Amino acid sequence: MPMDNINTDDQLLIQSILHGNDPDKAFTILVKQYQERLYWHIRRLLVDHESANDVLQNIFIKVWKNLQQFRGESSLSTWLYRIATNESITFLKQLKRRSSISLDDDIHLTEQVKADPDFRPDRIEWKLQLGIQGLPEKQRIVFLLRYYDEMPYHEMSKVLDTSEGALKASYHHAVKKMEEFVLNHQF
Repeated sequence: MPMDNINTDDQLLIQSILHGNDPDKAFTILVKQYQERLYWHIRRLLVDHESANDVLQNIFIKVWKNLQQFRGESSLSTWLYRIATNESITFLKQLKRRSSISLDDDIHLTEQVKADPDFRPDRIEWKLQLGIQGLPEKQRIVFLLRYYDEMPYHEMSKVLDTSEGALKASYHHAVKKMEEFVLNHQF
């Protein structure tokens, strides 16, 4: 397996999981290393804590079952984010089918934000969350990856299988919409 794009620590971790004496222990290290970042990425996409936890568990099950198929064409982090993003989108699509909610319809996700017991509409971070949920799906994902995860465009292009130029344009449009939302919505 060529692993030119993977840092040495991740290479060793993958080799320990696939060929080591204690693959369970090595996988536990991988989970501990990535679970918090992936959780927050998923949580920002799905809003709901319980849903984010369920999707995160499914992701690690998928990683355990498919790690031997990881080709090392991108970093381990990029591969994990791609799985997390795809699983989150799949979850939202299933939610849409069950409840006839459009993925681009911000009402459901906005209501989830407002349902949070800590919701305070006068706080800028809550305005930001409401604005994010109002973005079209692609812009929302790009905005979250860039703004919160500070993911470079070249890595994001591998996660989302989209050109860097398209991602830059999506992020630019998302930022403009977010600026307008935060400035123009009084709660």
